[in-house]
Amino acid sequence: MNTRTSTSSDLSVRRSPVSTAALLVGATFLLVGVLGFIPGITTDYHTMGAAGHESMAMLLGVFQVSVLHNIVHLAFGVLGILASRRASLAKSYLIVGGVVYLALWIYGMVISQDSAANFVPLNSADNWLHLVLGIGMVLLGLVLPRRTSTGTAETYSGPTAGGRLQ
Repeated sequence: MNTRTSTSSDLSVRRSPVSTAALLVGATFLLVGVLGFIPGITTDYHTMGAAGHESMAMLLGVFQVSVLHNIVHLAFGVLGILASRRASLAKSYLIVGGVVYLALWIYGMVISQDSAANFVPLNSADNWLHLVLGIGMVLLGLVLPRRTSTGTAETYSGPTAGGRLQ
């Protein structure tokens, strides 16, 4: 009879690599969304608008943000955390989210930063970050496995499991 020996890792939640990536990406977006509302971390906070290129608030003094931009980060973060519960959803979150960020990169490169079309708002730093995020998320979604390894024969005992005889 094969019996499994208990290990401390049995008590931890086992996530697939793609689920872990979606959780980390989602948590990062959630953090960025929160930081966008903190004066000091966001410079020129008093100029933050609801939306539009008129907002001069800059996350970390580099990335132009608005209330809408921060809310999008918060929503995208919550979505990633929720999607991380199932590997198939995590994979979709990373790939579709990456494609959205690549589209946002193209959009940001095509529109004039001073036009009404720049409603998010986006600046050059945002555009290049969106390119990196888009490529990274798509690659994570395509490359990372959806399943966790279930262990080795040494974690089982018994004559047919390849472990110790008891």
